[in-house]
Amino acid sequence: MSNDVPELVNPERVLSIPVKKTDAVGLYLPLRKFVATKYSENDVDKVDSILESLNKCRTDMVERIGNLSLPKKRDCLVHYFKCLCMVEPLFTFISCNAGANADPIIFVWYDAFNTDRFSSQRNNIQLEKAAVLFNLGAIYSQIAASCDRTTALGRHLAMEAFKVAANFFLKLWKVFGKDCSTATLDLSLFFAEFLHLLFSAQASEIELQQQINNNHASYTLQQHQCALKFISDFKLYRRAYEMIRTDSAARKHVCSLDQTWVTHLYQKATFFHAEARQRKSFILPKNEQPQQFSSVQYCALDHDEECVTEILVRGICSAARKKIPNNKLTLYVDLILSEYNIFKIIEDGKLVANPWDMPPPYPTNSAILSSSSSLSHYLAFFPLKKSEPLDLYEPVRNHFVHRYSESVAKRVEGLLEMLDKLRKEMQRDDHSLPIRRDCLIRYFTCLCMIEPFFPINTSSNPPIFVWYDAFNPQEHSSQHNIHLEKASVLFNLGALCARIALSCNLTTIQGHRLSMDALSDASYWFILLSFEIKKACGTIDLSQPFIEMMANQVVHLKYEFPHRSITGSHVSAETGTSDVTEQFLSGYRKAHSLLQGVCQPPCLDLLSEVSPVKINNGNLVANATLEPPNLALQNMSLQETTSSNITVEEN
Repeated sequence: MSNDVPELVNPERVLSIPVKKTDAVGLYLPLRKFVATKYSENDVDKVDSILESLNKCRTDMVERIGNLSLPKKRDCLVHYFKCLCMVEPLFTFISCNAGANADPIIFVWYDAFNTDRFSSQRNNIQLEKAAVLFNLGAIYSQIAASCDRTTALGRHLAMEAFKVAANFFLKLWKVFGKDCSTATLDLSLFFAEFLHLLFSAQASEIELQQQINNNHASYTLQQHQCALKFISDFKLYRRAYEMIRTDSAARKHVCSLDQTWVTHLYQKATFFHAEARQRKSFILPKNEQPQQFSSVQYCALDHDEECVTEILVRGICSAARKKIPNNKLTLYVDLILSEYNIFKIIEDGKLVANPWDMPPPYPTNSAILSSSSSLSHYLAFFPLKKSEPLDLYEPVRNHFVHRYSESVAKRVEGLLEMLDKLRKEMQRDDHSLPIRRDCLIRYFTCLCMIEPFFPINTSSNPPIFVWYDAFNPQEHSSQHNIHLEKASVLFNLGALCARIALSCNLTTIQGHRLSMDALSDASYWFILLSFEIKKACGTIDLSQPFIEMMANQVVHLKYEFPHRSITGSHVSAETGTSDVTEQFLSGYRKAHSLLQGVCQPPCLDLLSEVSPVKINNGNLVANATLEPPNLALQNMSLQETTSSNITVEEN
């Protein structure tokens, strides 16, 4: 590579790729027919809405995708991928019985770089899954390219979106590419690796821009970080460029889309090579290097108005980067309880999938939660903390006005409205425990977003958090410390999840699974609480001994719960491999686990149409479509059955 640094024609340019196109194919009727033939009409009823949602998403990919916003396209593809993984076992059977008991299903996908080339695969669901993953990577690359990278928030979103795009192509390269060797060139292992390198390089370059603008770090540390980043960017761009340069077919294929790609990659690789050589002397000796770097610190906590929304957004990122991750996928808690999950398990094990683009309310389940547990005396170990009412909107908004400006306050008032509303909702005793759980999780997320701005000292009336001891309500703590608020919310989340577990019908397989998942969630919240109370001193119930006592009770409950509900012929029939709903749930678990591993940045969820707080033109706005459904209170039996138990125990 030449040592002469070429002048970058457009140094701010980033590359993105188009989505793959596909022909229409009807999935509902052949899949429904196969389920009815292999299983029964009753089984069809259990999964019918999943098949309808699957078919709707695929139809939208053909007919509507061009008219949707990028976040809506992403939501559609994610929902379709989950549905696709749920029905994957059916395709295995269909492939083995093609021409006999099943109608053929042929997927046709066109090359993203050259639509004149296409691949037709019969009964090959792996091609369909690979194409959807490709399109998810492409959509994220387009989201990243569309961000305003002149702002701190725009750079943050673009960096995270390119990382996710790179992750999708890594999965395509390592997991799915080998099953599509006869498909179009854009799905080859070569292109999956190349696109992974390209988007990793662009994400790294934007992260470098964040570091260069970081006036929070010391000069020496900043120079050290930048030197390492220049070297990393050079290696990524060089590998991407060398792959294209040495493969004539790939180079011709890329040039069929845009002839400037190869030149662009060469200029980037050469530029970063020269910069890396110049900055190599800034790299610190190993004994002087910091132990870890955090990308959430690339925007200083200063009075720069442009950084305000970025600070709020990386607050949600810091909440997701806790030291103790929730590795266990608590499937049944969300599928049965969450008001906002688009997939639900309702009575008799029926699976329901709401249309991917429709807002709540969603159906609730009254069969799993019946307070039939003989362990209800344990409720006394999990009381809930009470709090005094508090108006958060006005004092926090006034803080933004005084510290920044009225225009900045307007940019974030959607978040502040949601924050205030969620705090009022979480104190309502007439809500069921699952609804209160959802509310607390969303409130905790909002607290993490505003945490960097506390303590609020510039406000004429700073908020005072007042929380009462859960075991001794006569004692209370009154503080400005937001960590008292966060710790109390985590305490109630752990207690609520434990109460949900104690309210499950343990004589059913789903009730038992729900209780186990709820206890796992409770353990997770108490672990997070053990870290949070180090920053907050409050009532005795927030002391380390009390938290350890409640965490131990959760562990004890797991051993105390009866295990007879997962043994015997009745359960074997429910959980056997021949049960269609169990196969769908297994597919959902795999899809959710894969997407969680790829789509980690929670800040990108703020772009989704189904996020309670959204980013809109750089502003944080409240999503009015996510009103908690009032009908859920009438349909959920948990609230009525547990209220009497709680009253007896607490009195």
